[in-house]
Amino acid sequence: MGLSGFVMKIPKEGAHLAKEKEKVVKSSEEVLRVLKSTSDPNSVFSYFMAVAGLPYVVHTTETCNYMLEVLVTHKRVEDMAAVFNFMQKKIVYRNLNTYLSIFKGLYIRGGIRQAPTALEKMRKAGFVLNAYSYNGLIYLLVQSKFCREALEVYNRMVMEGMKPSLKTYAALMGAFGKRRDTQTVMDLLGEIEHLGLRPDIYIFNICITVLGRTGRIDEAYDLLKKMEEEGCKPDVVTHTVFIDALCKAGKLDNAKALFVKMKASNSLKPNRVTYIKFLDRLSDCGDLGTLKEIWDEMKADGYTPDVVTFNILISALCKAGNVDKAFDTLGVMNVNGVSPNLYTYNILIGGLLRASRLDEALKLFSYMESLGVKPNTITYNLLISGLVKSNSVDKAIDFYYDHVPYNFAPSLYIYGLLIDGLFKLGRHDEVMLFFEEMAINGCKPNCEIFSILINGFRKTGGVETACKLFKRMVEEGIRPDLKSYSILLNSLCFLDKIDDALYHFEELKQNKISPDSHCYNLLINALGRSQRVEEALSLYTEMQSRGLFPDLYTYNKLILNLGIAGMVQQAVSMYEELKLKDLEPDISTYNALIQTYSRSGNPDLAFAVYKKMMVVGCDPNEETFAQLPSQT
Repeated sequence: MGLSGFVMKIPKEGAHLAKEKEKVVKSSEEVLRVLKSTSDPNSVFSYFMAVAGLPYVVHTTETCNYMLEVLVTHKRVEDMAAVFNFMQKKIVYRNLNTYLSIFKGLYIRGGIRQAPTALEKMRKAGFVLNAYSYNGLIYLLVQSKFCREALEVYNRMVMEGMKPSLKTYAALMGAFGKRRDTQTVMDLLGEIEHLGLRPDIYIFNICITVLGRTGRIDEAYDLLKKMEEEGCKPDVVTHTVFIDALCKAGKLDNAKALFVKMKASNSLKPNRVTYIKFLDRLSDCGDLGTLKEIWDEMKADGYTPDVVTFNILISALCKAGNVDKAFDTLGVMNVNGVSPNLYTYNILIGGLLRASRLDEALKLFSYMESLGVKPNTITYNLLISGLVKSNSVDKAIDFYYDHVPYNFAPSLYIYGLLIDGLFKLGRHDEVMLFFEEMAINGCKPNCEIFSILINGFRKTGGVETACKLFKRMVEEGIRPDLKSYSILLNSLCFLDKIDDALYHFEELKQNKISPDSHCYNLLINALGRSQRVEEALSLYTEMQSRGLFPDLYTYNKLILNLGIAGMVQQAVSMYEELKLKDLEPDISTYNALIQTYSRSGNPDLAFAVYKKMMVVGCDPNEETFAQLPSQT
């Protein structure tokens, strides 16, 4: 729509003002000042349109957004559409607030995320997006991490016959790449080609990165060949990305070969980023020997080690258990005038803790603080974890109180460590004090914290408390996960509340959580123990229909409980089945079978099982002799 198509005509007063402003308007700041100087929407809009009609563009995103807000207040949607169309025609940037104002005027709630559903309502109201607006809206959605919504807007754009820009494709592919959604990334690459666009090197690099992250190296190689065939010559970035991908896929030899190829090339020499990426991946892989070789080559190529590369080397040494050499490297840093940063100290503290050198880690922490290096949450997590793991829970608690809330905000991870440590010492009352303190410090417990609590009370005999905590978790709106359900089922089975356990088992499945073998084993054992053997067998069948394989524990419990129920033939069938599945019977298997035969009045068969277990080298225990029938 051109300026002649604006809904509201400029009155004489506005036209006169336009002539005046044509002489004097020089800046958007001046326009914004005038717009804000009156509360009359007609005058404001007239002035806005007068400035819009000038032969040069003065309006900016700020002046247009201000006009939209005024029009929203007075419910003048058609005039809002005129402002938006002016922005499109004159290529005035439409930012997040532009769209939020339009959504507000059209009574669309939920923010920018509602863009896919808002588009049709916008179109009907006169807001017809051009290709630039679509590209910009997609980019805004990606920036806001609403990737699925961005993809929906993209699909509508394509359906309307518009071609997204390569920048838009790059934004979408980059976002889905970070989510490891390889399929969507590769689908978008296909659509680029279908629309007759030529992928640029940035697009190809994104695809190679994503394929590498998911271990699809052969496809990444194919893409590299395709680049060359289409005249898109791979650059240093492409090769760096490929080296990174090969390392992540565990193909170190291929990565080294590609690096050598880069070194031999005149146009593809490794740059600082290449060295950093390669060194970092070698550190992750634990290839300290190659790392030192590449380190020396980096220096020979004129790239002086900085704090980033020194940190990579120190991290690799700590992972390899060479903490003393890591400290030697710290000394080299100082000699070369490279100041260690917080990350350096965190690496060293972690290395000392892995080497069980807790006192030295605490000393390094104090030294770090004396230098003015402020610890972060990672530092505190490392030290509190180290103290708890070394059974110094009281020291961990003292350390916690020395630094909370003055120096850091405790995380859920910290609380989980301290609560778990207190459980191990049997200090249940203190556990609940810490739990309640979390809310005071603004740290809302999640499912993991509740699981630690529920499991802790279950293990220490507070099974009723464990069940109450599960109920509290649900009441507080926290959705249980498989781990928390497993702990609850264990607790209920322990209390012989089998029906309650079965109820929550069904609830688990209704919540679209797939039960594992552990859940089935808990219930199969509990049902068998309660002489509800048919129900136990039903669950045994169900678990297999879900693709779960019964293990030795499953068979042992079924053999035992079938034998107790007098179902001898079924018990023997279970024993034969476990052997067919290449499971090795253990002492519990043989004891259950001996008991089955003994209780059913088959002493000869019971002793035959006893002899067999002796032949295969399975030593009997006290229970074995207790189950054997008396010999007269």
